[in-house]
Amino acid sequence: MSPRMATGRVTAAQAAGGAAEDAAARFLEERGLEIVARNYRTRLGEIDLVARDGATLVFVEVRMRSSDRFGGGAESIGWRKRSRVEAAARQYLARLRREPACRFDVVTLDGGTPVWIKGAFEAREVESSGYAS
Repeated sequence: MSPRMATGRVTAAQAAGGAAEDAAARFLEERGLEIVARNYRTRLGEIDLVARDGATLVFVEVRMRSSDRFGGGAESIGWRKRSRVEAAARQYLARLRREPACRFDVVTLDGGTPVWIKGAFEAREVESSGYAS
């Protein structure tokens, strides 16, 4: 489900982002991951996809760039975005009865070709709390 403007219409950027998330989800499912949540939102941040890779819970950021003029999708994930993803992950984990091993992956769709970066970054705060491995 795509975010909508106040008018209820989806912008071109929102439609492209939704299509990128759908493509990333299919790509990961084809590689054996189970998607357990999409667009998990909190007031602190959002996680595009939450998946299971065996016993590991995977928080996935999806990035799409139509051009590498300003860097690729992976380069667009700065400390602010990482902090927001980490904060949302902490809230997601707090809902669970048992804290599984977890990691943070990125799927980029630069030029439409999916690239999966496993363990793209480690959560500083989550790791120190014992949530990440």
